[in-house]
Amino acid sequence: MIRKSILAGTAAFLALGLSACGSMAEETEPTEGAASEEATDQGMDDGGAEMTETAGENFGPGCASVPEDGSGSFEGMAQDPVATAASNNPLLSTLVTAVTEADLGDTLNSAEDITVFAPTNDAFAKIPEEDLEALLADKEQLTEVLTYHVVEGRQAPDALEDGTFASLQGGDVTTEGAGEEFTVNGDSEVVCGNVQTANATVYIVDTVLMPQ
Repeated sequence: MIRKSILAGTAAFLALGLSACGSMAEETEPTEGAASEEATDQGMDDGGAEMTETAGENFGPGCASVPEDGSGSFEGMAQDPVATAASNNPLLSTLVTAVTEADLGDTLNSAEDITVFAPTNDAFAKIPEEDLEALLADKEQLTEVLTYHVVEGRQAPDALEDGTFASLQGGDVTTEGAGEEFTVNGDSEVVCGNVQTANATVYIVDTVLMPQ
């Protein structure tokens, strides 16, 4: 469960060794070494290609406002954990302020394989200024709201077609749609979807989600 693993990190590495004997060892060793080096290079090439391809599979009209290069670009965000990645994206500066006020940055950065519905600055601007200031000043309520935007697992776009996900806050988040048009909880639209960070898939939305 995400509540038990939110601060945990994992790493795995598998090594395969081959051995030979007699006169055939001399013949096969150089070949094996070359093959191993080639396989390693190929694996690195594939990994880099996969990261680039995944980072490029985003959609929605709001994606045009994401910087084309630098740490706030799609490629740049893919290199950093989600809270750090968001801090580099100018569309999400109010969200970053809220995360900082709630002391959730380290929690989000340490989480494994999550999906974040990230409200834009314009989404927060829909909240009356007095109410927004009150929310930012109430750490407990702010934490409830922000953790409601986080669900377990990297959810691909097809999972959002008719989805119900348990949030970190505890309430359910529902999604529906198809192709490149999705809504969250019925009225919040995904304006830029399937944005990848090092530990999360992000869907940038135009309305702040409020838990029941």
